[in-house]
Amino acid sequence: MKNTKRLWALVLTLAMVLALAACGGSSSSSSGSSGTAAPATSTTQPASGSESQTPAEPTSDKLTVYTAFPESEVIYYFNKFTEETGIKIEYIRLSAGEMLTRVEAEKDNPQAALMFGGSTDNYIAAVDKGLLEPYQSSELSNTPASYLDPTGTWNPIYVGCIAFACNSDWFADHGYDYPTSWEDLLDPKYQGEIIMAHPATSGTAYTVLATLVQLKDDEGCWAYLEELNKNMSQFTKSGSAAPNAVALGEAAIALTFSHDALQLTPEGYHIVLSFPEDGTGFEVGATALIKGGPADEQANAKRFIDWMCSEAGQGCYAENDSFRVPTNTKAPVAEGLVTLDQVPVIDYDAVWAASNKTEYCNEFEARIVAKPTE
Repeated sequence: MKNTKRLWALVLTLAMVLALAACGGSSSSSSGSSGTAAPATSTTQPASGSESQTPAEPTSDKLTVYTAFPESEVIYYFNKFTEETGIKIEYIRLSAGEMLTRVEAEKDNPQAALMFGGSTDNYIAAVDKGLLEPYQSSELSNTPASYLDPTGTWNPIYVGCIAFACNSDWFADHGYDYPTSWEDLLDPKYQGEIIMAHPATSGTAYTVLATLVQLKDDEGCWAYLEELNKNMSQFTKSGSAAPNAVALGEAAIALTFSHDALQLTPEGYHIVLSFPEDGTGFEVGATALIKGGPADEQANAKRFIDWMCSEAGQGCYAENDSFRVPTNTKAPVAEGLVTLDQVPVIDYDAVWAASNKTEYCNEFEARIVAKPTE
């Protein structure tokens, strides 16, 4: 009898083991990355993920990003991240204004997981429009509190200030001193020689516009810009296009962020920076999760934010001669870098700038761009 009971117990145990094995074997999904470095790729139609996200582990080996960084620069960061993680990045390069517009247009069906680069004016606006998912990296413990997002949504990754990027060859040929104030730019000798982007498409240009409003008030700003327009060469779509034009000799002065101009100097272009003594604005560059982005890329997006906020991630600025000022105080600083304590920056109000962007960009179009110069 005892032997019979033992035999039945053994049969039941074996049956339970086989049942459990059958249940476990029904799942065949695999995750993660191969660990091999793959170059960042640019795509015109990023695919969105449809699988549910597992919070603890990534469910995809890729990450889809919209970025406002110059393409020649951003590839370095993406490839470095891929080398370290195996996560492949597909990206679309847009100006900061275009990036915000695209994310808003895709609000009901987001096609990317991450906004990367561009000033916080755009991110504050995106928060107000409900376009971003709150996430704060643990690496922000090394970032000054003045750069942090009070809403806990976007993550600061660099800072930079507005400068006059001057073609030193042009100035040497004409025997002119570099401009040192906003008023200097109104000199008729600069007719057709000044270039900047359009504030509606460029975060750089909107920072210029918002700086002038904060320096001169509304009417003073518009009166100034109407005079400055007499010396303007053109309004480009992208902020980085302006210093590129100066580097190529197509204009003498670009109104741009200092890092966008300095990035061209290692390539042999003769650009010298000058800063307005009467005050200049600055940006805090950021990155953030797009609300409702591909679910299977969320873990990868957070991992990228953590990496970009870290000493290693922001150390890439010095490695790649990007001349961006790190927000992580432990990250190395590139030689020749212009930091905010070296220039007369104003108390730039990014929250005000973000909340008034549409109004001022429309007025800029109507009063400056669409109005013929005398």
